[in-house]
Amino acid sequence: MTRELTCIGCPMGCELTVEVENGLAVSVSGNTCKIGENYARTEISAPVRTVTTTALTADGVPVPVKTVGNIPKEKIFEVVGQIKRTTVALPVKLGDIILEDAAGTGVAVAATKSVGS
Repeated sequence: MTRELTCIGCPMGCELTVEVENGLAVSVSGNTCKIGENYARTEISAPVRTVTTTALTADGVPVPVKTVGNIPKEKIFEVVGQIKRTTVALPVKLGDIILEDAAGTGVAVAATKSVGS
C-alpha cells in the first residue's frame, strides 16, 4: 500500500510517498532531509503531536501552554479537555508546569509565557 503525506517536521513541507507493509513504513521518498523520513515512519506506525492551547485562571485570564513533548495523536482531545478543566493560579512564569501528566500520557504541560506579576 502507498500513502502520500506532507511532512510537518520543518518549513519545507516535503511531499512524501510512503510504502507501507503490515502497518510499517518500508520505504520513504520525497524527503529532502532525515526529518522527513523519521516523520513518515512515525506517522505511519504511531502518530504523535505537540498540543498548543490556552488554560485559564479563575478570573478567566488565558495562559498559553503546550505539551513538553509529543503525545499520541489519538489523545489530543483528551489532553485539551484536561487542560481546559485546569484552573491556573497566578502568577505563572514561562516554563511552569501546569499539568504533570496530561491524560495519562506521561507528558507534562507547561506555560509558554509569563502571566501576572
